[in-house]
Amino acid sequence: MKTAIVTGGSGGIGRCTARALAGAGCRVFEFSRREKPEAGIEHITCDVTDEEALRAAVTEVIGRAGRVDILVCNAGFGISGAAELTSSADAHAQLELNLFGMDNAVRAVLPHMRAAGGGRIVCMSSIAGVLPIPFQLWYSVSKAAIDAYVLALQNEVRPFGISVCAVLPGDIRSGFTAARRKSSGGGVYDERLERSVARMEHDEETGMSAEAAGGRVARIALMRRSAPMKALGLPYKAAASAAKLLPRRVSNYIIGRMYAK
Repeated sequence: MKTAIVTGGSGGIGRCTARALAGAGCRVFEFSRREKPEAGIEHITCDVTDEEALRAAVTEVIGRAGRVDILVCNAGFGISGAAELTSSADAHAQLELNLFGMDNAVRAVLPHMRAAGGGRIVCMSSIAGVLPIPFQLWYSVSKAAIDAYVLALQNEVRPFGISVCAVLPGDIRSGFTAARRKSSGGGVYDERLERSVARMEHDEETGMSAEAAGGRVARIALMRRSAPMKALGLPYKAAASAAKLLPRRVSNYIIGRMYAK
């Protein structure tokens, strides 16, 4: 039986991923600040931005299960607003959870995976990491950083039998939309910001279900290896390919017409 850890597993894609991994026969530990009991999922209270608490949580998993085979780094949130008017505190908080919280989890499990001779790490990125979205600038920055982190880490840990993958979801129906932290446009950006956020939220609310996304993430996590970046769903696979093939001027113009007009 494989042992899996899912961070941010109390709801949304994280909970659905944990549920799908449990259904596939894994022993699943869910790390989050709030416990939402569910059969087949073992909760450990943990804030991933607290490095020592996260290391202690991983040590507890090792003590109870003896190993960690899979890590899914899902904990994260989004902010929206104009870069000029986004507070430094909000920007830092975005990176602290999405990027450095992920790094805390990865560094906590790597020694155990190396000792076991292998493992699988899946980090939740976004299509916004390859096609940055205006008025979601800091969220896009955090996801682009995750993509770079995964690509570099893959080459560092390959000799130890550890594989790493970034998953790029697009628009997902989950609690993410309601949890987005919004900044005002300060009068200067108001109309464009409101249109942009309204479009984003409409696309999310009509997008792929969290259950479908979690099932796909679980399947990717159960692979021994894969491409280092995996978009979820045909439209987003096409978008990721277009970002590579089109001149950046063209792809950025298209995104601007969608989210910044």
